[in-house]
Amino acid sequence: MVGRRWRGHSGSVTEPTCPIETRLYENGKPIAKDFRYDQVAGLLEQHPGSVLWIDLFDPGVDDLALVAKEFELHPLAVEDAVADHERPKIDRYPHHVFLNVYAVDIATGDAGTQFGKTEISVFVTPRALITVRKSTSDTTKFVERWDADGELGADGSGVGFLLYGLLDVVVDGQYAATQRLDAAMDQVEDQLLEEGGAPRATRMRGVEMRKLLAALRRAVAPMPELVSQTMRTDLGLVDANLRPYYRDVEDHATHTVDDVEHLRDRIDALLQTDLAEQGNVLNDTTRKLAAWAAIIAVPTAVTGYFGQNLPYPGYEKLSGFVVSTATIVAVSALLYLYLKRRGWL
Repeated sequence: MVGRRWRGHSGSVTEPTCPIETRLYENGKPIAKDFRYDQVAGLLEQHPGSVLWIDLFDPGVDDLALVAKEFELHPLAVEDAVADHERPKIDRYPHHVFLNVYAVDIATGDAGTQFGKTEISVFVTPRALITVRKSTSDTTKFVERWDADGELGADGSGVGFLLYGLLDVVVDGQYAATQRLDAAMDQVEDQLLEEGGAPRATRMRGVEMRKLLAALRRAVAPMPELVSQTMRTDLGLVDANLRPYYRDVEDHATHTVDDVEHLRDRIDALLQTDLAEQGNVLNDTTRKLAAWAAIIAVPTAVTGYFGQNLPYPGYEKLSGFVVSTATIVAVSALLYLYLKRRGWL
């Protein structure tokens, strides 16, 4: 729902002005949703065994300050949540854990490959999971995962159940993006390995994919270590019931990183192979030109040595000058068109 400005009798702001979503879970089941922020404290008090999810979309400093005061969020973590392009990481603070992750999406087509990335900052408190999104994205995937895996929170797993669903969706999205990029690379590979070297448009698409892989790797590479850190016993986020599920997410994250590294090696090898093929074609062309130059050089050298400047048809006549000039222009134009069509000019 869209957050509204709510003021108590004292005139203080009690509701974030940015768009927010709220849900309250008890034993893995949602018992309230889309309620105002000023109702959070009362709902948590009425349901001592419940856990809360709050999502804030592109909040300002004042919005986060309101939430930080309520949940004792560390100022450094709040600063990271407001700043853009923070690296994926996990930090521990006295009253909460802070994570920064990236949800990614890749759409492939004939026109090119589109890469989307959403930065998500996460505050994990004893009874609340607070997410901060800095760009437009779909939160229904998180909600659907929590609703589908509600039994994981039925034994009092607390916020760890919500954090698992979020990390699982993020990692699954990263893996799916990697697979789509792999499929798109198959088409580029077929064109890059054609005889004579690939067209420039295909080579540029290969370079574009290498850039996309570099951006994807920055979002994906830290995830296995990040998920592993969430399972530390001193954090108290993951109980024995959830630990196998977190390990499964860690395994998927590691698999995704391996796939990204494989794709990087693959595209580099393809581009190098195409470059080598272009070199072979260039050597072959140079050899043919050198052979023709040698053939042409023999009569040129002989006639030049003996001074055989013989009169030609139309010699010392206007018609001969016109014919010779027209011949030079026509042959030069045909040669230009031929070389242009071959891509040599």
